[in-house]
Amino acid sequence: MRFSLVMAVLARLNFFLGLTMAFPIIFAVYDNGRNLDALTMSMVITLSVSLAFCFVFKAPKEDISHREGFIIVALGWASVGFFGALPFFLSKMLGPMNFTNFINCYFESISGFTTTGASVLGATVSIESLGKGILFWRSLTHWLGGMGIIVLAVAILPLLGVGGNQLFNAESPGPTKDKLRPRIRETAATLWIVYAALTVIEILLLMFAGLSFFDAICQSFATLSGGGFSTRDASISSFHSISVDVIILAFMICGGINFSLHYLAFTGKPLSYLKNSEFKYFAAIVIVTISVVSSILFLTGSYGDIFEALRYASFQVVSIITTTGFTTADYSIWPFATQMILMLLMFIGACSGSTSGSVKVVRIVLLFKYAYREIFRLIHPSAFASVKLGGKVVQKDIMESVSGFFLFYIGIFAVASLIMTTLNVDIITSMSSVAASLGNVGPGLGKVGPMENYFAIPTAGKALLTFCMILGRLEIYTVLILLVPAFWKK
Repeated sequence: MRFSLVMAVLARLNFFLGLTMAFPIIFAVYDNGRNLDALTMSMVITLSVSLAFCFVFKAPKEDISHREGFIIVALGWASVGFFGALPFFLSKMLGPMNFTNFINCYFESISGFTTTGASVLGATVSIESLGKGILFWRSLTHWLGGMGIIVLAVAILPLLGVGGNQLFNAESPGPTKDKLRPRIRETAATLWIVYAALTVIEILLLMFAGLSFFDAICQSFATLSGGGFSTRDASISSFHSISVDVIILAFMICGGINFSLHYLAFTGKPLSYLKNSEFKYFAAIVIVTISVVSSILFLTGSYGDIFEALRYASFQVVSIITTTGFTTADYSIWPFATQMILMLLMFIGACSGSTSGSVKVVRIVLLFKYAYREIFRLIHPSAFASVKLGGKVVQKDIMESVSGFFLFYIGIFAVASLIMTTLNVDIITSMSSVAASLGNVGPGLGKVGPMENYFAIPTAGKALLTFCMILGRLEIYTVLILLVPAFWKK
């Protein structure tokens, strides 16, 4: 491994991050200078450190190797989390913010970049009382992390265009990747153009529905990215608008669909959605789950009107399965059965190639098909049976990768939940916080429910959940491979 190349790429990546801090500075100036010092200092520190490393480490004009790609992606997310935490930490030093230590700030930053949406805010300080600069920075971390910071860098930084395939493959979510353009840099740029176009459309629709430009842009950043940070304490429910609910629900679904399908739709092939097997399974799961949850809510008297039950059930089901984490209702007081259904959705997630987290629908479908094939072979031992998806036979290596991923996912969930209980966190909060962090969902159950936050989680617990967020965002293998001794051997 070439240490100088890795550090050179990381320096340029963080330099780009420092430049993006200019946007929240603009909002801070507009907001009578609130947190302007903290944001300006953060930008100066990030750019200065990055520039210093750029001068020290000269990147050779050679391709990035497969191993170096994994290292850059893993360390890249860890480092942007560090610099992204500076605005929170410095604002605490300069004002009445509630970021009591750097772990809380790092937790908030990683939660933003990984589009988890779990927050330490809201315990003793109102989110709505924060300055617009800080609030915009929280939302911007979502938007940058949604399609992937590394993927964005591959698209716009010439240096990372060299060997960009390794970075793109190491970071891009899902067991399969659709190559839309012949060059990996063009593919990354194409995905970001689609992502930006959908964001602009949502901003305009939310403004038309009555939201201010600031609220519209922040909610849109959090929606398309599958993040969930809102500018309001009560999340989306604070707007008291059915039209806002519907718009955000529609774009949460957009964020949960493979972006290659959006690209095909933009280029005149809208039927591509209906031809995609994973999309059809995803749509079926959403429709069935909404029907079940809304029926339970109505029949148990949680809501007196079936349409009201359908409204809140639809929003919450879509919010959880797309791992966005927005809320319009306190589902912690819903019947226990609905809470367990939502908990299950945290493990499913949406489509591969989307901004959502968790296991993904395609993996769940393949695992069920694989299990059915084994049952079929027991009944018909001499019969030839293969796992198919979309009429195509799934190769053995893909099935092995999917099975291994699921085993790791469940194993990490179990171990992390056990560790959380040793920190004097109750079992419901422990399990749901790990599930919400590993799946990049955000809100969970118990003390981290939809109307609660992660402030009361012990510091060691926050550190563990932060690690789980990164594991989930990078789909486990990218991080775990660094812990294997053979990876570091020549």
